[in-house]
Amino acid sequence: MPELNWQKSSFSGDDANRDCLEVATAPCGAALLLRESDTPGVVLHTASVSLWALREAARCDVLGHAR
Repeated sequence: MPELNWQKSSFSGDDANRDCLEVATAPCGAALLLRESDTPGVVLHTASVSLWALREAARCDVLGHAR
């Protein structure tokens, strides 16, 4: 498997001891990979459209509200 280029948010700062969410593109380019920096062996695979929808829901403050 090729080396993955994990990226973290600039909001995480430069402190290597800070836990953060990291993202990488799958080798085939069809999925995004997510992991927590403190548990790098656990990786979540998701489609970019799903991650975009989650981000938009969080931005619009609709998560956690009963409908």
